[in-house]
Amino acid sequence: MEPIKIVFLGTGSAIPTITRNHTSIFLKYKDRNILVDCGEGTQRQIRKAKINPRKITDILITHFHGDHVFGLPGLLHTLSQLNYNKVLNIYGPKGINEFIKKIFNFAEIKIPVNITEVVSKVIETNDFKITAFPLKHDISCNGYRFEEKDILRIKKEKFEKLIKKLKINSRELNKISNLLKRKDIMMNKRILKWNELTYLEKGRKIGFVLDTELCDNVGKTVKNTELAIIEAAFLESENINRKYKHLTLEQAVRAAKSSKVKQLVLTHISQRYEFKENELLKKARKIFHNTKIARDFMEVEI
Repeated sequence: MEPIKIVFLGTGSAIPTITRNHTSIFLKYKDRNILVDCGEGTQRQIRKAKINPRKITDILITHFHGDHVFGLPGLLHTLSQLNYNKVLNIYGPKGINEFIKKIFNFAEIKIPVNITEVVSKVIETNDFKITAFPLKHDISCNGYRFEEKDILRIKKEKFEKLIKKLKINSRELNKISNLLKRKDIMMNKRILKWNELTYLEKGRKIGFVLDTELCDNVGKTVKNTELAIIEAAFLESENINRKYKHLTLEQAVRAAKSSKVKQLVLTHISQRYEFKENELLKKARKIFHNTKIARDFMEVEI
């Protein structure tokens, strides 16, 4: 399987710290390089991570709070300076068109863009789809779910044994591709059934939940994912999450566990927990063991 690579470019909350930049996450899959949010300083983080900004194909904006978008004007200006010549796809909640147009007018940016307001399906290709889920924040906010499509594969070992047994010549091997089209094939006067010689390889899933109160769509965004990336702005004991409409660490971890995720990474960490990550991790792992606390430039591959 083609690897899916995640790079955490910024893992802080509203106020950046010495160790945590504003929020931005990079996803690489095949020929798509997707940026999720673009907080202040993101383009410098991109350089530090040795990512070529000209290769970015898509930007997903969750909402318009500064720690998630203040890096976007600078990044777009840099791409303009670098003569970016692809069509950059930018997706976000209601208002994204007006927001991007204001940036272009203010900074005199000239690159080809495709801007789309999304409330459901964002992207769909032959290989994957991304779906937006409205979350519950103090402004319109999307969660995003990346889903690789299931792939039909040949049962290689079983097929190779048949080739030897039936003494199939190389010319007849050209028919193999029909099995992946769910068609039976004839080889040496024997019918080979596609459903006996293939298996379905399930696609991988990743959920992004940033800035939200607890709501049903948190679980829907991360349900049965190989990797769930969820904000954990405060501890439950602080009792301030509802004031700022964020998840507590405990809520995030319980949501991941009940949604049967395989791995959880907590991000969007408040400045009040600078250098207290071990304390956070200990609390999280009491609820769901396969949890990590994101740090800037941390990479995850699935």
